[in-house]
Amino acid sequence: MIDGFLVAKALSFWLFGFSTLLSIINPLGVAFIFHDMTRWLTPRERSRLARQIAINSFIVLVVALFLGSRVLSFFGISLEALRIGGGLAVAASGWVMLRAPPEETKAPAAMDTAPIERMAFFPLTLPLTTGPGSIAASIALGAERGTESQGVLMVSALSSLFVAASVAVCIWLAYAYSEAIARRIGPQGTLVATKLTAFLLLCIGCQIILTGVTDALRPLIAAGAR
Repeated sequence: MIDGFLVAKALSFWLFGFSTLLSIINPLGVAFIFHDMTRWLTPRERSRLARQIAINSFIVLVVALFLGSRVLSFFGISLEALRIGGGLAVAASGWVMLRAPPEETKAPAAMDTAPIERMAFFPLTLPLTTGPGSIAASIALGAERGTESQGVLMVSALSSLFVAASVAVCIWLAYAYSEAIARRIGPQGTLVATKLTAFLLLCIGCQIILTGVTDALRPLIAAGAR
């Protein structure tokens, strides 16, 4: 017999985690940047690269969800500091992308598979797809899961795996079909979407910083009010 409370808890955690990570990663928006960076690839190579990035992103998110809070504790880093640092990195990336002039992405001299394999993790997985913002959010989600009672801990852990898998599937689909999306909206539309994505990334970084600063100042404000 399935416990209705556990099902509701799992669904709630999945919806919250999936919506949070999807809004930060924004696979559809970043797909335009991915297409611009891989314009020289064939559709088959781009599809293979998209699948590898999705697998890498799944691994990064799972590690952050399950081990991130322990790594922070080991180094004595608070969630507030993580949010502020991650937000600064996200905002800086968005600002650089926003200020970058539009230019053609040229193919490398050697059209073999080695460059494709090298760029699958860096920079296309880290920091383009699963950057500091998504890692910080994943660690925060994992820390919240750690506060649950023992009865729902396993359900929350399974929900975390589904969150990472769902986000990875969205990344794979968006990147694999990035050429079709870019072709449908045209070069000018792609440029507008890229700049809009960069601006949203800047805003997300500022919001992460604001959340970290607010969380850091809340105990001080509460202590001063006493």
